[in-house]
Amino acid sequence: MAGIGDIILYILVFLSVYVQVFFLITFIENRKKIVIRSGKVELKNYPAVTITIPCWNEEKTVERTIKSALRLNYPKDKLKVFLVDDGSTDGTLRVVNKFSSHPSIKIFHKKNGGKHTALNLALENIETEFFGCLDADSIADSEALVRIMSYFEKDATVMAVAPSVTVHEPKNFIQYAQKAEYYMGVYFKKMLGILGAINVTPGPLTVFRKEVFDKLGPYRHGHSTEDMEIAYRMQKNLYKIEHCNDAYVYTNTPATIRKLYTQRLRWIYGFINNTIDYREVLFKKKYGNFALFTLPMGVISIFSVSYLFGRILYNLVRFINSKILEYRTIGFELRTGGFSLDPFFINTQSFVFLIVLIYALVLFAIIYGQKITQQKKIFSLDVLYFFPVFGLIGPIWFLTAIYNTLLARKPSWR
Repeated sequence: MAGIGDIILYILVFLSVYVQVFFLITFIENRKKIVIRSGKVELKNYPAVTITIPCWNEEKTVERTIKSALRLNYPKDKLKVFLVDDGSTDGTLRVVNKFSSHPSIKIFHKKNGGKHTALNLALENIETEFFGCLDADSIADSEALVRIMSYFEKDATVMAVAPSVTVHEPKNFIQYAQKAEYYMGVYFKKMLGILGAINVTPGPLTVFRKEVFDKLGPYRHGHSTEDMEIAYRMQKNLYKIEHCNDAYVYTNTPATIRKLYTQRLRWIYGFINNTIDYREVLFKKKYGNFALFTLPMGVISIFSVSYLFGRILYNLVRFINSKILEYRTIGFELRTGGFSLDPFFINTQSFVFLIVLIYALVLFAIIYGQKITQQKKIFSLDVLYFFPVFGLIGPIWFLTAIYNTLLARKPSWR
């Protein structure tokens, strides 16, 4: 008879399979609707857009970001770029001021208050119908904005459109692992867009109708995840969020384990605490798949990863302890002899096949996400880094985020 621990394990594995299969079915049913455009897109009308680049100690990357915004294939008289220096202590302001004479650019400098305050300063000064944010460590593809705006033109009920974000020029195995993860994220984001269940409007070039902020209010701190909080607020108010899969933005990612850990701890902490803040929408049919699928499955994923990691760690400690006890009892014995693998001892229970199925579906998500972003079907070797990096380190930031939430400890930004 299975113990309570085994029952919990089976339930979590089943739910993990359910999530992946649900995404797969969504993809199969809607795959013909997913359009990947390779050429230029023309709109019937080009509404005015303000792109805001909030900056805090980004002197190494902000110039490249600004230039990518100015290269956007959009009528120059319809595009405004706001540069908001949020009290940088490095050379960011000096770099930003190099563009002070550009007719499309307006520069703001303020005391440091956090990214949400920089965006709100921009919102107080815009005169356009649409508003977007472009993080100062990201580069927008020249066709990204016009493709995003085509979603607004097609559907007047769309209130925000998020792009496909991928890794810019990875240089080590940590960044290659993230590259595979971002491919998977593009796939999931598209499926969530189809389901009307997006829970993050990411900083790299999500565009909003300004009326979102006029009616719902400005950005909030959102536990250092303002791009997540505004998406929750929009979903609570039944505002439609879309994902433009062929609008590409390339972002710099953490290059070390420590920086990756800090970033993901902030993200997971933000998810947990924003979900707590908006807990009244959970399981309410009124809020659609956001309340019935995205949030519950996110919570279950955090619990599943944490539980499985804890169980593996517990079993490892027990194994080591048993070997220590064995050594103390009979001493060290070097065993010799050939090794043979008997098929009889291979575990063929359905549980194992479910685990294999989960990995196979994750692999499919990565490969299809790569196809969306690069328009290729070539298998990426980045997955060889993805599984060990996120399998070994990921559970740690999940557990730490839970721990910090319980103790009300806020993670650092960087």
